[in-house]
Amino acid sequence: MFKTIGEDIQAVKERDPAAQNSFVIWLTYPGLHARWSHVVEHWLWNHGLKSLARISSQFTRWMTGVEIHPAAQIGRRFFIDHAMGVIIGETTIIGDDCTLYQGVTLGGTGHEIGKRHPTLENNVLVGVGASVLGNITIGENSKVGGGAVVVKDVPPNSTVVGIPGHIVMRDGKRVEREAKDAAKHRENLPDPIEEQCENLCERIQALEKKLEELEKQEKRS
Repeated sequence: MFKTIGEDIQAVKERDPAAQNSFVIWLTYPGLHARWSHVVEHWLWNHGLKSLARISSQFTRWMTGVEIHPAAQIGRRFFIDHAMGVIIGETTIIGDDCTLYQGVTLGGTGHEIGKRHPTLENNVLVGVGASVLGNITIGENSKVGGGAVVVKDVPPNSTVVGIPGHIVMRDGKRVEREAKDAAKHRENLPDPIEEQCENLCERIQALEKKLEELEKQEKRS
């Protein structure tokens, strides 16, 4: 438990530019409090004290705004930034070094039995308000854009945006043509709708230029 606390505090320092000293992080980060409570609740669940684990998880939800089912499996250095409104379902599996932002749902679709929640492999980032639903796998080093709804498997090293979620980057290369270089910031994920609008504007400009040239030729003749 103490090793987990130390690793998680260090992870916050590395991922959150607003992080201060270890004491302030320990005292004021509800995402860490929810994660640490889950360590105890998961132990209780696995040792047959399921009712106590569920009661504790509901108290944790009331205190932190984060609902993690005691049966969910969570790896090391897990961080929920700006924790509020996060839901992690019973059969969810989360690997090491994963990051969730506020409003994320790792839930089911309501049509599955058994393993019905997603699996996040190592070093996955899920943006603000995103939903990852069903027994699917998000490959390692992948990013899910804010507000996306993902219902299909995502290969490793990919970026997913939109509703429904679709892959726009894979292995560092754009799946669709890129009109301009994207900055390497989490808030600047590719926007395929914006790119389509830019492509249409470029096409309109080209057609207008061609029409202008034809009009000039007609006047000369």
